[in-house]
Amino acid sequence: MQVVYSRCCGLDVHKDQVTACVLVLGDNGRREVRAREFATHWKELQKLKMWLHACKVTQVAMESTGVYWKPVWHVLDGQFGLLLANPYHMHNIPGRKTDQKDAEWIADLLAHGLLKASFVPPKPIQELRDLTRYRVKLKGEHNRVHNRVAKVLEDANIKLGSVASDILGQSGRNIIAALIAGEKRPDRLAGKAVSSLRKKQAELELALRGDLSEHHRFLLKELMEDLERIEEKLSRLECEIVQRMGPYQKALERLNTIPGVDWVTAWTIMAELGDDMSQFPDADHAASWAGLVPGSHESAGKRKSSRARHGNCWLRRALCQSAWAVSHKKDCYLTAHFYRRAARSGMKKAILATAHQILIIAFHILRDGTKYQERGGDFYDRLNPEKAQRRLTERLERLGWHVVLKPREAQPVELEPKRKRGRPCKCGERGLECWHTRAAGSDPATKPMPEPKPKARKEAKPPAAPGTCARCAKWGIPCIHARNHKIEGPDAVVAEASTT
Repeated sequence: MQVVYSRCCGLDVHKDQVTACVLVLGDNGRREVRAREFATHWKELQKLKMWLHACKVTQVAMESTGVYWKPVWHVLDGQFGLLLANPYHMHNIPGRKTDQKDAEWIADLLAHGLLKASFVPPKPIQELRDLTRYRVKLKGEHNRVHNRVAKVLEDANIKLGSVASDILGQSGRNIIAALIAGEKRPDRLAGKAVSSLRKKQAELELALRGDLSEHHRFLLKELMEDLERIEEKLSRLECEIVQRMGPYQKALERLNTIPGVDWVTAWTIMAELGDDMSQFPDADHAASWAGLVPGSHESAGKRKSSRARHGNCWLRRALCQSAWAVSHKKDCYLTAHFYRRAARSGMKKAILATAHQILIIAFHILRDGTKYQERGGDFYDRLNPEKAQRRLTERLERLGWHVVLKPREAQPVELEPKRKRGRPCKCGERGLECWHTRAAGSDPATKPMPEPKPKARKEAKPPAAPGTCARCAKWGIPCIHARNHKIEGPDAVVAEASTT
């Protein structure tokens, strides 16, 4: 078998000791094995590093046994070529298992290039992993305290959860604080509600009439203190995560364009995958590493269980939550993908398949620096319209319908007229044809302008006789207003005489 590394070392790592085996392979087939044991504290690990330098080792391999490999990795990082391997890939022959033989077996596999390296992110990403995983644990603890509070209230026959959607909302916290303070009257407890819960005053009074003892008050007080302590820790932790995610802010914004992916999920993707996608040959390898692909177990031509392997449980958990969230979205490609798979394989496998698709999209976004491009909820129908037409027709025929398909005539697209500034036109309210606005893109010459109607000329009225006014002359009666008018000229004497 071809030798890849002629001087290498295998480490069998435990909690309190490390067994190192240096393997030296010569050109003439000579094989030399050197083995030593070291403790795992810092001083002994420095001796291990000096001993490996003295043996002129170039490559070191070790098993990923829990967290015990991390101190050894940090000491040797940057000094040798390190390889972290999955323990399932290097099982030794049963019945011949000792620490020295395990270390020698690891060195032998490494020398011939038979080990696959596990993904170990750089130190900043490792620190982000610690923060995001600790946040998951705190959220789980927060949910457990929430459930304990609900259990104590139910034990006291207080049905707050039957009226309020969240017993630890603002209204719920006010009511619980009043209960701890010793308040028993349901009307005063219901008065602590705020916002929309105030509309359910009568229901709250019925729900808050229970049998709360001093024992229940003591438990509620302790649980609420635990809840406040956890929420303070969560707040500090999230502030620290936001600061650490500063250099990756643009990548996080691009990940946030994926439907179903919020900031917390984007944090998890960045902390688990990192920002350098060159660690994986392609997107399918990244999905396999995360455990979001079906398992492969075939023997004698029969395919047995296809259950997905464990993979990265932290990343898979976050992506499955996003897949369930996106299943409730409308007119979305990922939603169509979810229900397409759910119809064939069920909801659980559809969630895993949608999470796989989200990871593929996230991989390309991080690698290529692009944003998510929506394909639409009818993507699969547009992909094969004949198949969709045949499937829907058969479905209607099974229901007893006779289906005749007729292509729809193309209808002209009516564009909304551009609205001019100023007072709006009221021709429509008056039942008139509007000529104020024209459809956008139409030719003004095709629409005749209305011809202006000639205005009727008023006939000139004959001049009124002297000493009479126009109104009295119209009615043909003697003028009764002439005395009020001043008539100038030679007719003034006649007018005065006639009035006398």
